[in-house]
Amino acid sequence: MSKSPPAPPKLRIDKWLWAARFYKTRTLASAAVDGGRVHLNRARVKPAHAVSPGDTVDISQGALQRTVTVLALSAVRGPAPVAQALYAETAESLQRAQDLKRLTAGRQHGPRPTKQDRRRIDHIRGFNET
Repeated sequence: MSKSPPAPPKLRIDKWLWAARFYKTRTLASAAVDGGRVHLNRARVKPAHAVSPGDTVDISQGALQRTVTVLALSAVRGPAPVAQALYAETAESLQRAQDLKRLTAGRQHGPRPTKQDRRRIDHIRGFNET
């Protein structure tokens, strides 16, 4: 009898996204996959689709588009350093993240207005006039 080679390890994509800490819950990961915000090897998949090492996952999180390569599988959610060992982000994806960070860096709001500032704003807007 000939033995067939062992099958490569596989894991549901929603479970892997949760274990790799891309989403806080499996429900959120599943909703993202269902909503088309996650693609496996450039194809839209369902949450139960199996992911294996070497696959490419495209993740859209708001304005950020991430492309990662699966290095390892884990069915349990561990600490961040362990989760980061599950994938490698592509250089292009890292560049996009840096560009986005650079573009949004100047859009920070100042501190909350003080009581005196709020009174001035109300006066300018025409509120509280007696």
